[in-house]
Amino acid sequence: MIRYPALEHPVTIGIIGATVAALLVAFAIIGAMQLTNRGTPALRRELWLRTGSWCLLLPLMMGPVLLGREWVIGAVTLLGLACLREFDRATGLFREPLVTAIVVLGILAANFAALDHWYGFFVALWPLTVGVIVIGTIPRDRPEGYIQRTALGIFAYMLFGAGLAHLSYMANEPNYRPILLMLLATVALSDVAAFTVGKLIGGPKLLPATSPNKSISGALGALTVTTIIVAALSAVIFRGTPMAQPHWLIAFGLIVGIGAQAGDLMLSSIKRDIGIKDMGTILPGHGGVLDRFNSLLLVAPASFHFIGYFVGFGLDQPTRLITGGP
Repeated sequence: MIRYPALEHPVTIGIIGATVAALLVAFAIIGAMQLTNRGTPALRRELWLRTGSWCLLLPLMMGPVLLGREWVIGAVTLLGLACLREFDRATGLFREPLVTAIVVLGILAANFAALDHWYGFFVALWPLTVGVIVIGTIPRDRPEGYIQRTALGIFAYMLFGAGLAHLSYMANEPNYRPILLMLLATVALSDVAAFTVGKLIGGPKLLPATSPNKSISGALGALTVTTIIVAALSAVIFRGTPMAQPHWLIAFGLIVGIGAQAGDLMLSSIKRDIGIKDMGTILPGHGGVLDRFNSLLLVAPASFHFIGYFVGFGLDQPTRLITGGP
């Protein structure tokens, strides 16, 4: 009998199966809408685009997780650089090539630390990289715009380097697959639940100036759905550990649910501030890469440290795999 280690955990199998089933159901519903002429042509076109984009996104998201640790770290590195590129273009940070270069090096260093499984270097990179950004442009003797370029650089590294790289470091845990798949699936589900519940129930807007399409009912519905699913899946993933207590599982579900929506609202605030609708156009129906993965920016570090407090990541695995040392 052929064994597939990547598919041995029941949560991993369940998430993949549920994802495929959800796509098939979505295609069936949209196809029925097309045949019965339900909804406007614009709505049906948007639904086709969104579902088609998910067919591309999901293998790109789940594939590296199933393939192995190095694939995860490589994918997260590319994701961080792609998000930085969109952020640079939208905010004008690209006009400061030195600051951008420092942020790029910081992203690469953070993911290298994860690849090396060197936690001390990983956590030290946050203050070290900020320090380099702060002093990096001083020798150019150009104080005009110093606060803006420095703040943008620090903000970019915090989100796309230090923040996202926590996903990379999670891959040092032998049981990382169900954890990462759960986070990827639930942050995406949070967005879908907020849209669906908001459309079904309606009601007052959540933050009309920040995100006009989000309602209070949608936010509460998404938080409820995400919390329940994360708590239920975590009960299986962390069975037998100190984290597998109902109150901690619910707390973790709330962290993921709140973090996912906060990340989305944070990006909406950025876009409204600079007067754009999307950070990019690479994903039809979704906008840019940053528009799609904004929820992970806050969920990744919050989840890492919550799980790390109870369980840790890769504590019994070899460390400093590349650099060597104690």
